[in-house]
Amino acid sequence: MTETGTGTEAGAEGTGTGGGADWAGWQESWDRQQEWYMPDREERFRVMLDMVEAAVGPAPRVLDLACGTGSITDRLLRRFPDATSTGVDLDPALLAIARGHFAGDDRVSFVTADLKDPDWPGLLPYTSFDAVLTATALHWLHDGPLTTLYGQVAGLVRDGGVFMNADHMKDESTPRINAIERAHRHTVMDRAKAAGALDWADWWDLAAKDPVLAEPTAERYRIFGEHADGDTPSADWHARTLRGAGFGEVRAVWSSPSDSLVLALK
Repeated sequence: MTETGTGTEAGAEGTGTGGGADWAGWQESWDRQQEWYMPDREERFRVMLDMVEAAVGPAPRVLDLACGTGSITDRLLRRFPDATSTGVDLDPALLAIARGHFAGDDRVSFVTADLKDPDWPGLLPYTSFDAVLTATALHWLHDGPLTTLYGQVAGLVRDGGVFMNADHMKDESTPRINAIERAHRHTVMDRAKAAGALDWADWWDLAAKDPVLAEPTAERYRIFGEHADGDTPSADWHARTLRGAGFGEVRAVWSSPSDSLVLALK
């Protein structure tokens, strides 16, 4: 599961408009689908924004990294009306929803870019940000490309700024605990599915049938396939790697039984 993917192409664009689709409805349905996997999703967003406010104040310039439909940006602007956000992603279907949802909001812009392309930072409208935020997305990358990405991110965060990544971070030293957690999580998910919750495949099936999203959805499958096969290293690995990239202090500031939110302070 993922908030988004990572991809190719170039260019900073405004939010755009695009009629014929219920963008607010698609944004809401994406959130509900993601919550099927992560019932504590809103809690991680709350802690993320708490830390943004504490570190850089209530009017930050934010890079929403691998932004998907803009879930982080949506919560950011509702809490901090004076914030600005640049979302970067490749997924054409999720970006279509994001652009439609934020159409007309001059606090928001989107960039289509591949986070595995070494030149992607040059496509951004700014060279530095108060905060770079991402959630449930970078597990689409293997450790090597993620290490490279962290070095690029370190160059985008201003001194005193923050980077935060909330994602699946598995501790391989606790296999029995991992098995217990996974069994419980899937029991809860099965109950919700039986009650009508949409999973990843169901959601994308609906998107493929929507007249406006059908072609962007077909294109995203041409780019990504069904799902990526990246890595889910531990929170300790993320902390070590971010310190190696140039961040001064790094640690987890929130965790669930399966996920962690790691904060890196420049």
